[in-house]
Amino acid sequence: MRIKALAVGIALMAAACGARTIPPPAVATADKYPDFIYPAVPPALQRAPGAERIEIGWRFLQSGDTRNAGRDFDEALKQNPQLYPARAGEGYVALARGDHEHALTAFDAALSAAPQYAPALVGRGQTLLALKRDIDAIAAFEAALAADGSLTAVRRRVDVLRFRTAEQVIEAARSAASAGRLDQARTAYERAIELSPDSAFLHRELAVVERRQGDADRALEHYRRAIELEPSDGPALIGLGDLLVERKDYQAADSIYRQAAAIESTPELSAKIAALAERVRESRFPEELKAIASAPQVTRGDLAALIGVRLERLLTTAPQQQVVITDTAGHWAADWIAQVARAGVMDPFENHTFQPRLPMRRGDVATAVRRLVALAATSSAPLRKRLAQQPKIADMPPTHLVYPAAADAVSSGVMPLLEGDRFEVNQPVTGAEAVSIVDRLQALVR
Repeated sequence: MRIKALAVGIALMAAACGARTIPPPAVATADKYPDFIYPAVPPALQRAPGAERIEIGWRFLQSGDTRNAGRDFDEALKQNPQLYPARAGEGYVALARGDHEHALTAFDAALSAAPQYAPALVGRGQTLLALKRDIDAIAAFEAALAADGSLTAVRRRVDVLRFRTAEQVIEAARSAASAGRLDQARTAYERAIELSPDSAFLHRELAVVERRQGDADRALEHYRRAIELEPSDGPALIGLGDLLVERKDYQAADSIYRQAAAIESTPELSAKIAALAERVRESRFPEELKAIASAPQVTRGDLAALIGVRLERLLTTAPQQQVVITDTAGHWAADWIAQVARAGVMDPFENHTFQPRLPMRRGDVATAVRRLVALAATSSAPLRKRLAQQPKIADMPPTHLVYPAAADAVSSGVMPLLEGDRFEVNQPVTGAEAVSIVDRLQALVR
């Protein structure tokens, strides 16, 4: 009886201890999974049922015995389903076995109970990495670092992972932009900035894509952010300047261009600054001048203003003559009218009127063009050679009164012949045609 009672007592003690028949392994000199984070039991749970199983299960896991490790963590959870460190241990066992979906479920369950629990956050990140969800993995690792800043190995992993992932995303963004897939490129650049928010070139390249999409406001923000991060980013400065020019913010654009030129001056940038200066000057001109390009027919005053504005330097080379004009006082182009008249490009009529509102025909314009071309030819031998030609004009014999003017206008390339090699001396000239004519004159004197 005494022996039987002793046997029963031993059985009862074994049951009380969980009926373990396999002793826990000794502490390993080298862990099987050194990247796994031990699911430490917080002080509030250290006396909870099943808590003592976690260390034993972990020792089995790090020795490579996932079967007994899983059994210990399962037993701990049976005793206390709220023991989230055991749930994290369950996730690590599943991760070691390559059962990534089960691992993710276990880590998420642990984090549902304790959102800032670093071992579960790290395990979740490692699982996501195995599932090739790199960006989500980075977010999990960063959450772990926020919860426990001492995880230096995790921090190093995040840095490497960010760099590797960012490279892949940037390559995809550039490829999409090059192929014209702008929405895809924009999404990729935004993802790259999430990975590397302080990379100035990413903000600049995203701004280029946004500008191509017509989203000027967002492009402006990203150009400015790029410059804030890297004040010497010349391409970002030039891009911002170009965008400001499009928005007609000329003063700000000039400042930005000059800032870029101070970093590296190039002929292209110098040309932008010069062109901007011209735009600034033109922005101060009266609305009547700005409206010429869309006018159905250009007037004498319109043409005088275009010549005075665009060819001011050429006009100063002409011998100046005294003129009397009686009908331009108060006209918006009065100063330019006086300028072209003194240069002998557009003469007043014999009664000393200029008649600035009189519509212009191609023959009238050709007369002014001939005089301007003659001024330009004084310093251009090739132009003088071209002017010596006598072009055939289908509707105008050489004896025609306007032929000399038309011939010079055609030979110089300023006023091409129309269909059928006709000049159409009496055809009205639109504002757009007048602007094109003056543009060609400008090209001759550059």
